[in-house]
Amino acid sequence: MAEARLAAGIWVAAYLRRLGLADIPAYVTRHGDDTAGSVMVKCATLDGRASLWVREWDLETDRRLWIRLNEAPERDIDAEIARNAARDPDLWVIEIESRDGSTLLDQDGLA
Repeated sequence: MAEARLAAGIWVAAYLRRLGLADIPAYVTRHGDDTAGSVMVKCATLDGRASLWVREWDLETDRRLWIRLNEAPERDIDAEIARNAARDPDLWVIEIESRDGSTLLDQDGLA
């Protein structure tokens, strides 16, 4: 059975709330489509580096899992986001500031 999908705007609001409760600063830097937009999460470690997270299908489990797409200098991650945004006008981008790289994406309820 296919996994139920939550509207992107609702997921983003819940994720920002969860980050706020964990005292992890986060910002929406690109507002995508409220219902069906995909989401990228940039985690800036405040040392000039960042990681970029996206959800992809795991064909073995038929679930959408968060994977780290890239880890690089922050300017390279920003360029990658810009390329994706140019192709996808519905894209959401959330930026997190976390020195230890914590995104909470590995916690239950965020998959």
